[in-house]
Amino acid sequence: MPKLTVLPHPDVCPEGAVIENAPRGVSICRVMLDNHIELEHACELSCACTTCHVVVREGYNSLEEATDSEEDLLDKAWGLSSTSRLACQAQIADADLTVEIPRYTINHAKENH
Repeated sequence: MPKLTVLPHPDVCPEGAVIENAPRGVSICRVMLDNHIELEHACELSCACTTCHVVVREGYNSLEEATDSEEDLLDKAWGLSSTSRLACQAQIADADLTVEIPRYTINHAKENH
C-alpha cells in the first residue's frame, strides 16, 4: 500500500506525519482525518469549497485528473499551484504521495467570497 507523507503545518500538523499503508481509492482528506490530522473540510467532503486544498509535492501524476468542478473551485484557492488538489477529491492510487497544506485557506461560504 502507498505511503502518504504530510509536510509540517504550524496549526494542522506541526511535526508533519507519515501514514504508512494509506488505502487505495480513499481520498487524501479521509486518510488524513482517519489518522487524526484535522484538515479543514467545511463542505464535509462534497467538493463545494476549497478548505481542504493541498499541494501535492510528490506523486501528483499518480492521481486521476481533477474534474471540472474541482478545477473551478481550485481557481479560487489561496496559494494555487500547478499540483494543487482538493484533498476531498484526490484519491490515493498506487504511488506514495507527499502533500503540503497551504498556510491559509478560504472558506467561501463563511467569508462571503
